[in-house]
Amino acid sequence: MIPSHADPGLAELLDSLPADRVITDPDRMAGYRWDRARAPEVGTPLAVVRATSTEDVQAAVRFAARHAIPVVPRGAGSGLSGGSSAVDGCLVVSTERMCDIEVDPVTRTLVTGPGALNAQVKAAAAAHGLWYPPDPSSYEFCSIGGNVATNAGGLCCVKYGVTTDYVLGLTVVLADGTAVELGGPRLKDVAGLSLTKLFVGSEGTLGIVTRIVLRLIPAQRIPSTLVATFAALDAAAEAVLAITRRMRPSMLEFMDKVSINAVEDVTRMGLDRGAEAMLVIQTDEPAGHAAVEIADMSRLCEEHGATEVFSTDEAETGEMFVTARRMAIPAVEQKGSLLLEDVGVPLPRLGALVRGIEEISRARDIVVAVIAHAGDGNTHPLVVFDPTDPGQTARAQAAYGEIMDLAIALDGTITGEHGVGRLKKPWLGSYLGDDALALNHRVKQALDPQGILNPGAVF
Repeated sequence: MIPSHADPGLAELLDSLPADRVITDPDRMAGYRWDRARAPEVGTPLAVVRATSTEDVQAAVRFAARHAIPVVPRGAGSGLSGGSSAVDGCLVVSTERMCDIEVDPVTRTLVTGPGALNAQVKAAAAAHGLWYPPDPSSYEFCSIGGNVATNAGGLCCVKYGVTTDYVLGLTVVLADGTAVELGGPRLKDVAGLSLTKLFVGSEGTLGIVTRIVLRLIPAQRIPSTLVATFAALDAAAEAVLAITRRMRPSMLEFMDKVSINAVEDVTRMGLDRGAEAMLVIQTDEPAGHAAVEIADMSRLCEEHGATEVFSTDEAETGEMFVTARRMAIPAVEQKGSLLLEDVGVPLPRLGALVRGIEEISRARDIVVAVIAHAGDGNTHPLVVFDPTDPGQTARAQAAYGEIMDLAIALDGTITGEHGVGRLKKPWLGSYLGDDALALNHRVKQALDPQGILNPGAVF
């Protein structure tokens, strides 16, 4: 059935793809309108294409290009910046069904469709004694295509880097429907411009990724875990600096009092509700070195005012605290609707950022929980509000913008791993500056002259 609002030319798309690839029923399309950010202003698609191959994506994009129809690429819909929110009359191209995975243990590479979940890629690598390190907290339900689109990081990024560090090759469908092969299963390749890296983090605005070649590494050693609580935010920030000056832990995560209490409400695992901050730290060095590193980090935490320090070599116990950190966003979400931030600063300014966020929270009389990949200065302030209260909603939105302004003032960024999407677009110019923003627009214009790829996102 072609919906009543649809362009009559939609029949052309329906004829070019098998029946099970295209959704036009409004009720079925409703689930493809929002991503996890739940941006308030979303449109209604003309149709949803559930692609199963590069050829399906090409057919959809060629149709869109002929009729100047916006195209919104979509993976698992787990994005936190509104990057895959639908716009009116668009063609949503979903890659959720493109999830085949092949592992080559000899070259330590993995080829996958963009619809495969991060957890599925990890499991496929693990079956060969290998590891794919990037691990967003949403790893169980976020797609690799989405990870590539936003250059996602995660809890291990302090030592092992982010998505772009593991992408060796891509197949990308351009705005005219051309499919290009970039890179491949080679660890070193500097022939031509670094176009593979250009598309990583481009949020579907330059092309649609349909195939990904990833680098794998040997399986991680079982980590040792250290948990330290602090009575002051500054003390925790100073401990982070002291640790990162001397060593490189495999995980260095931060939770503030609001997030600690939200997680404790859910888990009842005995977290210190009175603590202003908690650090969850891991090292995956060999046993002897790990013991020395844990001892050194414990001492540094104590020297910087930790009220309690606990360490363990037991994988299960350590994983409990890592799970508590991963649960922070859904736990805080139980307190109300969220505006999710993703601001980052140079490490020496982490304390100033966290203190500044606390001041904004107090001045705006709005709850802001802060969690962070503290080891690289990437914070996730979670602005909590009641959407049925207009005054509270306005204060939350004001706080959201002030936090981004604060990050920029501290020589930071408006997004470390979630992407600009649609929610952070108003601050992109302030962050990049006029010349860099103009250069971004020139690249966009060169690759997508009609402006049909994910319009309204980023640019």
